Amino acid sequence: MLSECATSVSPDRRELVQHGTEAFPIGCYHDDLIKESVPWHWHEELEAALVTEGRARITIGNDSFLVSQGEGFFVNTGVLHACEAATSTSCRFHSLVFNPRLAGGSLDSAIYQKYVLPVLKSKPLKGLKLERDGEWQEEALSLIEEAWQGAVREEGAYELDVRESLSRFLSLLSAHLPSGAEDVWKEKDERRIKVMLKFISEEYSEDIRTCDIASAAAVSESECLRCFRNTIGKTPIQYLREYRLEQAAAMLLSSALSVSDAALSSGFQDVSYFIKCFKKAKGCTPGEFQSRSRK
Repeated sequence: MLSECATSVSPDRRELVQHGTEAFPIGCYHDDLIKESVPWHWHEELEAALVTEGRARITIGNDSFLVSQGEGFFVNTGVLHACEAATSTSCRFHSLVFNPRLAGGSLDSAIYQKYVLPVLKSKPLKGLKLERDGEWQEEALSLIEEAWQGAVREEGAYELDVRESLSRFLSLLSAHLPSGAEDVWKEKDERRIKVMLKFISEEYSEDIRTCDIASAAAVSESECLRCFRNTIGKTPIQYLREYRLEQAAAMLLSSALSVSDAALSSGFQDVSYFIKCFKKAKGCTPGEFQSRSRK
C-alpha cells in the first residue's frame, strides 16, 4: 500500500490526490523532504505522521514547529499545512492520510460520535506536535507507527489492525483536546486565505500586486497582509514568488521551454531576478535543474 508522495492541488490548494480506495480510504507515504518539500495544501482527511530521520519544519495554519526524529504531528480536517526539511542531510517521515470514517465507522455509530466527531469539531485543534514525553503522546506516536507498518505490510487481517490503531489514536486525541473558545477571526482568516490562494494560482502569470490579491477576498491591503502573516507566516508577495518558482520548476521539468520562457510564463518579468530566486530556493540554476532532470 506504500505510495509515493506527489502532492497535486486545486486552485484553492485543496489536495486532489485520492488516499487509498473507497473500500479502504487511507494513504500510506514515506516522504523524503530532502528531495522535495510538501507545499501548502489542505484535505478533508486527517493526517498523522512520525519523523523517522532528521528534522522537519511543519507549519499547520499559523503554527510552525520543528519535529525531530522520533517525534510526529497531527493535522485536522480542512487545515492548511506544509512541510520542509530542517536539515541538509536526511529528512524522512512516515505519514498516514485517512478518512475519519475508517477509524469511526458510520456517522451515527457510538465510536464515531464519541471519539472521532469531537476531534473533527474541535476549533482549537488545528493540529499539534507529538513528542515522546512519557505521557499520552508517546502512545499516540506508537499507534501511528503501528498503523503505518500494518498498512505497508498488508499481512493477515491488516485492515482490522490498522483500523484499531487509528481508532485508539483518535480516542487519545479526543481525551486530550485543547481548551479554548472558538476563534471567529481564525475561521474568517482560513476562509479568506483559501480564496486568495485560489486567485494567485489562477493569475500568477500576470502582473499582480498585493491590492489585487486583497480585492479577490474583498478585504483591504492591510487586512490581506495580516491574514497571510497570521495564517501561513508569509506576506502575499513572498507566497506569490514561491508559487511562481514552483510553477516554473514544473515547466522546466515537463517541457522544452527555455529558462527565459519559463520565467516569463510563470510571471517573472526579470530573468536575472528569476535565476537568482530559483538558485536560492532550489540550490541550483534553472538551467542546471532542467539538465539534471533529463539525465
